[in-house]
Amino acid sequence: ASKRLFVCVSPPPGVFSLEKEQGADEGLYDDLNEAEANGNWTPQEKALHEARLKAKAKRRLRKSSSRDSTRDSLSEPLSGEPGTDPHSPKGKTHSNDRKSRTGKGRGLPKKGGAGGKGVWGAAGMVYEMEEPDSKDPNYDESAQGDTIYATVVPELEEGELEKAVNPIVQEYFEHGDTREVEMLLKELNLGPRKYEFSSLALSLSLEGKASHRELTSRLLSDLIGKVLTESDMARAFHKTLQELPDLILDTPEAPQMLGQFIARAIADHALPMNFLNRYKGKVDCDHARAALDRASVLLSMKREMVRLDNVWGVGGGQRPVKHLIKEMNLLLKEYLVSGELSEAEHCLRDLEVPHFHHELVYEAIVMVLESNGETAIQMMVKLLQAFWKSGLITLDQMNRGFQRVYDELPEICLDVPLAHSIMEAFVDVCYQEAVITAQLRDACPSRGRKRFVSEGDGGIVKN
Repeated sequence: ASKRLFVCVSPPPGVFSLEKEQGADEGLYDDLNEAEANGNWTPQEKALHEARLKAKAKRRLRKSSSRDSTRDSLSEPLSGEPGTDPHSPKGKTHSNDRKSRTGKGRGLPKKGGAGGKGVWGAAGMVYEMEEPDSKDPNYDESAQGDTIYATVVPELEEGELEKAVNPIVQEYFEHGDTREVEMLLKELNLGPRKYEFSSLALSLSLEGKASHRELTSRLLSDLIGKVLTESDMARAFHKTLQELPDLILDTPEAPQMLGQFIARAIADHALPMNFLNRYKGKVDCDHARAALDRASVLLSMKREMVRLDNVWGVGGGQRPVKHLIKEMNLLLKEYLVSGELSEAEHCLRDLEVPHFHHELVYEAIVMVLESNGETAIQMMVKLLQAFWKSGLITLDQMNRGFQRVYDELPEICLDVPLAHSIMEAFVDVCYQEAVITAQLRDACPSRGRKRFVSEGDGGIVKN
């Protein structure tokens, strides 16, 4: 015997039967007609009945509105599951579901389960070492090993730069060590105004001696490629060319000197070779034009030379001793003729050999011994006294010069027989004028008198 299966099909959720609604409406009308026919309601019952009718009407209105929205949703089903009601629990999509919501793919988790928040990654994935981030809130400085602290030097302002650089240049003029200047400049943060160091060194050397200008040329050549570049040097010389009208007030020879600096810098490869070509026909200042012309002339004359080493002359300590002795003899002879102390002092300072001033004292005394005149003694005493008071000749240099003459006096007597007597007179005058000390005066050798006794004594010479 075959079994029959009866299936009761119920309407989908949210869909209401039209027959039930019609039956409810008919019952409502029957009750209302029955109540009106009886007419035996109390006022309270009548008010309660009216309230119930209103509540039923509101419920019916809500059901009809929900039915319309359900029909719209059934007519436009969601992609992926057609016919699904979004208001039902089954039709809702979970925000934590890691399946694709675009309707594409095979429904597998995104990135193979290796993506998302709080996920360690796919199986078999090897992570590399990551550098700790100092901005991480969990960053532990003590757990990162040795900590290296870097010194931050603030950039010098315009007013502070000159105050910091000026002592460095002045000290360099004393010791002449370019490495020390390089080390000091690296400790300073000059910033984009590095070229101002070169322009300041040029300005100071223009006011100084020839040896200072020679030292400045060497310094600029040694700093190229280490602290300064050719562009920095070109900016420095350009600034100095613009400042020539002011520099010429203190140094009238500034244009010629600056031209020599430019020629020396180009020869030393501190300035680019086309530096002069940049200013052809573009300079209106007469002083700047004179400096550029001077540099052009020097470069055309010294084209065969690699360096213009003698553009400032030979420095005092680098000159040969014979040359210095010759210059000092010429100085003393000119003084004996003219008698100008200021000119003699100026010439001695230009030699720039303070360690060799004892030679001047020696040559002055020898010149007095060879002159055999009272005038020479007075003029030389006056000269030594002026140099002593001005500090140009120190006590050590004065004593050393006199002592050299004392030691060589026997040899001098061969050419000047009266050297002992003249020397004693000169020493006495110098002591009276406070040029030498009493100890140095007493150290002057005296020639003892010798006589021959009678022939009966055997010709023995007695003192």
